[in-house]
Amino acid sequence: MSEPAPQKSPSQKEKEWRQGMRFLPVVFFLAMLVLLLVGGIAALLYYLFSEYSGVRNMWLLVCCAPAGILFVGAGIVTSLYTRYGKPLRQIFSTIDAVSEGDFSARVPADDSPQFGDLIKRFNKMVGELERADKQRRDLTADIAHELRTPLHILQGNLEAMLDGVYQPDSAHLNDALEETRLLGRLVDDLQTLSMAESGQLPLTPTRFAVADLVRDVADGFLAQAAVAGIAVRLDLEEATAQVHADYQRLSQVLANLMTNALRHTPQGGSVTLRTQAAAERPGRLQILIADTGSGIPAEDLPFVFDRFWRGEKSRTRDGQSSSGLGLAISRQLVQAHGGTIDVQSELGQGTTFLIELPVSSAE
Repeated sequence: MSEPAPQKSPSQKEKEWRQGMRFLPVVFFLAMLVLLLVGGIAALLYYLFSEYSGVRNMWLLVCCAPAGILFVGAGIVTSLYTRYGKPLRQIFSTIDAVSEGDFSARVPADDSPQFGDLIKRFNKMVGELERADKQRRDLTADIAHELRTPLHILQGNLEAMLDGVYQPDSAHLNDALEETRLLGRLVDDLQTLSMAESGQLPLTPTRFAVADLVRDVADGFLAQAAVAGIAVRLDLEEATAQVHADYQRLSQVLANLMTNALRHTPQGGSVTLRTQAAAERPGRLQILIADTGSGIPAEDLPFVFDRFWRGEKSRTRDGQSSSGLGLAISRQLVQAHGGTIDVQSELGQGTTFLIELPVSSAE
């Protein structure tokens, strides 16, 4: 015994009725157009019969005209529906699907001059919405993952001390404290990244020489580099070039890049900080941080500036932990100053980060 067909809910019936009502003006327009065509064709046939045959027989006109009129009208209506009605119906259906959260919906491709470009742009917009939704979901999953690890470690250490497995001495308390610091850095980085992406990050721009900024950042890492056996080199071609920017924020960017460079450069390697004029873009200054480390695989380069991206664990020389947001924050900070940041790398040869900023005009 066959099952009865599922009944549509009142909301579905109302939605379908509204969708049908959207095309009522189109149907009315087509009907009026057909009536005008019918009248015009009838008048033309009557004129032809009376002019050339001398027969002014209205009944003959009435019998012969409907066939021609219906044929022409059906062709016109079919052509108009194919050109306008069908694409519009597909667009409205896709809009309804997207509004209900189905970002995989697309309007079938159409090469017609009336709707081809509109459909391409609409599908591109929906694709961007789908990508943004995926990034949002991935971000939520990544944050949960990043928070879970230090929380589990902290919880395990505290439970072990309460159960008497560990003694609550300074060593174990310091381990727990380090995990809370990691959580604090993660929260701070998330806040900074969120404010930068929304354009609400406060900046305090001043006019300063880029060479001074580079020297200060390099000096801050000399001791760490010496312990790791890594040479830090400076190559300041544009020693007097100045920019109008937030000194602390740009220092944060260079510090993030220097930290990554030292982390992935083996003992005996080097990290070079260079400033130079942009060869093909007058009025722009470039800052390069180049290391002789293990490099980044080509398939990973497009994702270097994504949130929580990290290189392979084999590229990490030690157990240093980070929030995984440093490069994402660096990109947002550079863009907030009207600049760009890019990366070039060859596996086994090293990595170069290139920052380009507009040069401040002399007062």
